[in-house]
Amino acid sequence: MARRKQRLFTIGYEQTPAKAVLDELEHAGVKLLVDVRAVAASRRPGFSKSQLAAGLSERGIGYVHLRDLGTPKEGREAARSGKFDALHRIYTAHLKTPQAKEQLDELTSLVTTAGPVCILCYERDHLQCHRQWIAEIVEDRNGAAIENLAAPQL
Repeated sequence: MARRKQRLFTIGYEQTPAKAVLDELEHAGVKLLVDVRAVAASRRPGFSKSQLAAGLSERGIGYVHLRDLGTPKEGREAARSGKFDALHRIYTAHLKTPQAKEQLDELTSLVTTAGPVCILCYERDHLQCHRQWIAEIVEDRNGAAIENLAAPQL
């Protein structure tokens, strides 16, 4: 019997209300949200770690924070400045750290065992976010099918 391909979603919450993100995750059938922000705090209501985990729990969706898959401070500064080549260089070097390697292994395992999984970060456009690079690594490792979600904006 052929093994079913795992699904790996990504989503960013920039300019999006928490309810819209939660609705989008629930509609997609996500079972586990993996937060890949280095700092799981937000000025946006509903997106700080404890608020987000509580909102997800109300919908039967699990929450895991893999902070070592977050972008280091200098990478976040490069992204804010629009220096995406620098962001890519900084993040690629970061992924070689033992902590990031361990959490990539954990994420790969979660996608296989706890799916459907969704990776969350701030940036709305997955092409300008490190979560896309993470998703592509997981796709290379286990063949997961990537789907980028986008909830309605404010």
